[in-house]
Amino acid sequence: MRAARLIKMVLLLQSRPSMTAAELGRELEVSERTVTRDAQALSEAGVPVYADRGRAGGYRLIGGYRTRLTGLARGEAEALFLSGVPGALREMGLDDAASAARLKVSAALLPSLRDASRTAAQRFHLDAPGWFHEPRTPELLPSIAEAVWDDLVLRVSYGRQGSVVERELEPYGLVLKAGVWYLAARVRDDARDFRVYRIDRIESVAVPADARRFERDEEFELPAFWAERAEEFARAILRAEVVVRLTASGVRQLPYVTGQVSAREALATAGAEADGRVTVTLPVESEDVAYTQLMTLGPEAEVVAPDALRERFVAAARRMGGWYG
Repeated sequence: MRAARLIKMVLLLQSRPSMTAAELGRELEVSERTVTRDAQALSEAGVPVYADRGRAGGYRLIGGYRTRLTGLARGEAEALFLSGVPGALREMGLDDAASAARLKVSAALLPSLRDASRTAAQRFHLDAPGWFHEPRTPELLPSIAEAVWDDLVLRVSYGRQGSVVERELEPYGLVLKAGVWYLAARVRDDARDFRVYRIDRIESVAVPADARRFERDEEFELPAFWAERAEEFARAILRAEVVVRLTASGVRQLPYVTGQVSAREALATAGAEADGRVTVTLPVESEDVAYTQLMTLGPEAEVVAPDALRERFVAAARRMGGWYG
């Protein structure tokens, strides 16, 4: 544990001109006295840690000292090679850059660790697209990815509801969801208006002639933004409600049939029946969608309302009864 702390201390000092004992103590979660002892241990081990005394003093590395990657443990080295998603990198046009980076890192590793990329790839693989869908890479993805990396303003034509709209965007990030690529971007000159665009619906992209760079909002976090928008989208399409009685098995299967958001809201207000079933009010996209989804549950679900949907299930049950006698 101390060895890991010493390595972290060196890396912290390598990344900053100097740090006080209090700052190092906070980062390393130790006392200032422990920081002093660790600095002395590093110095005795040949790491040129120098202590400046006085109110503005602190610890620093002298002589341009830099540590090497040969301090990586096997688990750390293998995790490094897992950090990229090969398919996604290839689609964004970054495969060559990623390959070169892996080669450079491999060359810096100890000989005993240079098989880390192979052993990791043999054991773990991420297959992002969903089942039964042929993934298609949008032709414009590499150009958009380049603009995302370089913080370049983009002018795009976007297909929406039968029309094409023009937008000048600040592209903040890319998301790959179940084989579909999305762009998280802010509309130019509207500091509050972050939106999500399906990249396969973008018909053209262009970088303005002056190749303007935009100032990123440092508070923007792509994972949090995506989670919030995904939740909003899931709720927005739930425009109708049906009342359903579920068996215990039906309750367990509901999230896999209707989706997490719909099932969570329904089960939060479930009422128990005398026969052990529960009655829920289920948000759904439409009665047609509800019919398809709830039919999957078979005898584990009974539609109570609306009447029109219940009659459809009654008719379906009669047909099935006829087939099975």
